Amino acid sequence: MGQRYYRTVTKGDFSEEKNDKKVSSRLDELRELIRHHNDLYHGQGAPEIPDSDFDLLWRELLDLEQKYPHLADLNSPSTTVGSRNNTPFAEVEHRVPMQSLDNAFDIEQLNSWVDKVERRLDGEQKISTWVCELKFDGLAVSIRYEKGQLVQAATRGNGIIGEDVTENVLTISDVPKTLTKEAPEILEVRGEVYLGIEAFNALNRSRESLNEPTFANPRNTAAGSLRQKDSKVTATRNLSFWAYQIGETKGSPEIGGHFETLHWLRELGLPVNEHAEKFTDFEEAISYIENIEKMRHDLDYEIDGVVIKVDDLALQKQLGATARAPRWAIAYKLPPEERTTRLIDIEVSIGPGGQATPFAKLEPVFVGGSTVGTATLHNADQVKEKDVRPGDLVVVRKAGDVIPEVLRPVMSERPANSRPWKFPTSCPACKKQLERREGEAATFCNNYECPRQIRGRIEHFVSRGAMDIEGFGEQRVDLFVSEGLINDVSDIFRIDFERISEMEGFGKLSVTNLRNAIEEARSRDLGRLLFALRIPHVGTTVAQLIAENFQDLEELKKVQMQDLEAIDGLGPKIAASVFEWFTNERNGVLISKLQDLGVNPKSEISLSSDVEKTLLGVTIVVTGKLQGLSREEARKIIKERGGKSPGSVSAKTTYLLAGEGGGSKLDQAEKFDIPVIDETAFEHLIKKGDLPE
Repeated sequence: MGQRYYRTVTKGDFSEEKNDKKVSSRLDELRELIRHHNDLYHGQGAPEIPDSDFDLLWRELLDLEQKYPHLADLNSPSTTVGSRNNTPFAEVEHRVPMQSLDNAFDIEQLNSWVDKVERRLDGEQKISTWVCELKFDGLAVSIRYEKGQLVQAATRGNGIIGEDVTENVLTISDVPKTLTKEAPEILEVRGEVYLGIEAFNALNRSRESLNEPTFANPRNTAAGSLRQKDSKVTATRNLSFWAYQIGETKGSPEIGGHFETLHWLRELGLPVNEHAEKFTDFEEAISYIENIEKMRHDLDYEIDGVVIKVDDLALQKQLGATARAPRWAIAYKLPPEERTTRLIDIEVSIGPGGQATPFAKLEPVFVGGSTVGTATLHNADQVKEKDVRPGDLVVVRKAGDVIPEVLRPVMSERPANSRPWKFPTSCPACKKQLERREGEAATFCNNYECPRQIRGRIEHFVSRGAMDIEGFGEQRVDLFVSEGLINDVSDIFRIDFERISEMEGFGKLSVTNLRNAIEEARSRDLGRLLFALRIPHVGTTVAQLIAENFQDLEELKKVQMQDLEAIDGLGPKIAASVFEWFTNERNGVLISKLQDLGVNPKSEISLSSDVEKTLLGVTIVVTGKLQGLSREEARKIIKERGGKSPGSVSAKTTYLLAGEGGGSKLDQAEKFDIPVIDETAFEHLIKKGDLPE
C-alpha cells in the first residue's frame, strides 16, 4: 500500500479551494484504504493493521468529508458498513441491517454526541436513562430463532449481506440451541462471538506442544475460527458468545427500554454480560467508563471500549439512523493497545540468569496508556517466525502493565532492501560465546561472572517483589558494582557505608535511609528470599509453596529430591531445578554467607502457630474476583490454617472458592466433581473446618 495508510492529516495540510485536487486525491486514497482494511477485517477476519490505526484513517476521512462537503461521494465507506463480500460461505440477507457504531475517542467528543442527540429531539422529549455496555473485541453475528429453535447464524458482512456460519455457531457451547417456552415466533439476536483470554492461552499452549504456529491475538483467532469451512475445527476452539441486541422479532412482548430487553434475553436463556448498567445521569455513565478502563484487564475477554445507548426504545426509533450507524448509540473507544511504529533496530539483553533476549528499539509510540520505545521479541525462534526486521513497520501491543511486544510486521510496508535479522553468536556484555541448549528456545551466556548477569541478579534481589530494599535502583546497583562495593547479593549486607558517604550524591540522610532499608530486609520471610535468589523456574507462588514445606535455609541446604517431589503442586521439572540449585557448591557458599550475615529467615506460615489449623489436609483453589478480600489474601488464610492452595484444579482439590468471572477453573471443578463454594461458605469453613449445613 506504499506506506500511506498510517499517515494522518494535521492542521494546515490542505488550504481552501487551491488544494481541492490534493484533497480529492487524499479522499480517494483514504476511501480505497478503508475498503481494503474493511475487507480484511470483516470479510477475511485477518486485519493487517490495529484497530487504532484504522480509527485514525476513519477519523481523517470523516474530518475531510465534513470540511469539504462538495467532494462527497455516495459510495464512500462513511455511508456503508463492513466489507465487500468475497466469501466461500453462502450469503444471508439481514432482514434488519446490521449497522456499525460511530466512535468517540475522548470525553469531549462523547459530551458533544450527547448534545447532538438532545438537540435532535428539539426539547420535546428528554432522555431520562442511558445504558452502558462493554464493547467486546470479537466478531459480530446475528442468530435467528424460529419458535425457539436456532435456525440460522450469520456474520455482519457489509451490514446487508452476511455469511452463513450456522454450523460453526452451533458448536459454541453457550449459544442455546433451543430457547425457553416463552420464546417469540421469530427472534433475531445480535451479539459478539469471542475467544476468552484463558481459552486463547490454552489453545496456544496446545499448539506449541504440537510444534504448530501460535495465534496472534484472541480477536483474530475468534474470527478465523468462526469462518472455518469444517465446523469440527471450530468446535475445538472453545468460542463464546454475548448477546446484546435484537434485530427482527415477531411475537415478542411489549418492552419499553433497551436494559429491559437485555433482561428479557437473559430470561430466554441467552448469555448477556453482567457489566451492562443503566444510569439516569450521564455523569454516572462517564464514571462507568473510567471504572471499566481501570478493570479491563481483570476480565477473561478482551474489550476495546464502552457502548452507550439511549435506553428508551421509542426515543431510539425517533432518533433513527444514518446509512451506517444508529444515532442513539455510540462506542467510546478505550486507549489503543495495539499501534504501528518503525522498528529501528534489534538488540540483545542479558538477563540475571544469562538468558539472551532480543528486543526491539522502536520509534516511540503511544500505546496502552504510555509511550513505548522498546518491546520484547522473546527469543531467536520468535524473531524468525515473526520475520521482523530493522526498518520494518511493525504492530506493537501493550496490554495494561504487560511488557510491550512486537506482534508482526506490516508486510506491505517492508523496505525493498530488507534483510532477515541474525542472532549474535557472542554476548554483547562480556563477549563470551552464546549457547543454545538442546531442546530449549532460549539462548544463554554461560559466564556467571558476566557483568550484566551480576547486575541483573542484584537488581532482582533488591526489587519490590523480592527483598524490597528501597533506594537500590538500577543506577545505584550499577554504581556499587562498578566501584567494587558489591559482587554478589550477600555483599549488600556488609556494604561499606563510610565509603558510600564519600560518594557524590550521597548525603547523611540518604546513607541512613539506605542502611535502614538493608537492615529491614534481613527480616524478610523465607518465601521472599527464595524468590530473590532467582532459582530457575521459581516464581513468587512456587517460592511461597516451598517456604510452607520447609522451616528455614538450613533445612533446605539438606534437601533431598524426594522431599521436593512430595510437595503437592510442585512438578518434577521445578523440583529438579530447586534440588540442583541447592546442591550446587557455589550456591551453598552464597547461602552460608547470607546466614553468617544474619539473613536466615524462617517460614512465615510456620510462625503462625496462634492460628487454629482448621484446614489441615484441605486443598482449596481460588478463582475469580472476590468481594471481601483479594485472591492472595484468601490463599494466605488457607495456608495459615494448614491448607494448601495451588494455582490449578485437579482431582486432589477439595474445594473451589469462586468469585465473579471464575473462568475455566469452574469447568475443571465440574469435570472432577469438585464442590464450588462462595465467600460465605469459605468463612464458615476456615472457622469450623467444614461447610455450613
